[in-house]
Amino acid sequence: MNNILLPLQFINAVLSKITFFIAMAIVCIMVLALSASALTRYISGHGFDWFIELPPALVSWLVFPMLGPLLKTGNHIEVDFVSTIISARKIKYIKLFVYLISLISSFIFFKAGLDATVLFYNLGQMMELEIDVPIWIMFLSFPVGFIIMGLFSLELLLQTLNEIYEDRST
Repeated sequence: MNNILLPLQFINAVLSKITFFIAMAIVCIMVLALSASALTRYISGHGFDWFIELPPALVSWLVFPMLGPLLKTGNHIEVDFVSTIISARKIKYIKLFVYLISLISSFIFFKAGLDATVLFYNLGQMMELEIDVPIWIMFLSFPVGFIIMGLFSLELLLQTLNEIYEDRST
């Protein structure tokens, strides 16, 4: 199993760094766009609409690619009261189930996101901003994010299976 897990961990480590860098860049662009909007409105009395409309358009590229790295680091939203009630061994089985559901759902949402992206690509619709941006670029964040989540879910699933196997052998 380590033959699969080690390369997957390496790939996910690289993906995590790239994803966090892109997320930081997106947050920076969002803040700069809103600051530029406020500055141009203050100086000239009127602003550019795309400064205001850019941050909401970037939110999907901020959220969906971050699903996998946040799942791995445990920085996602969770309610953790179960660990106080049940044993560590049972928690591993619950995590195994969660990672399996996460892997399956990431494939389902990847397919749905890919279908939506292809649909909007074929329609050729544009976002209603001052700058013409195709809608499919925004929808592309869905399949990209869910394939990243699938890779991280697979890593966590294999890692948990490995931990359960090691616990049984001791």
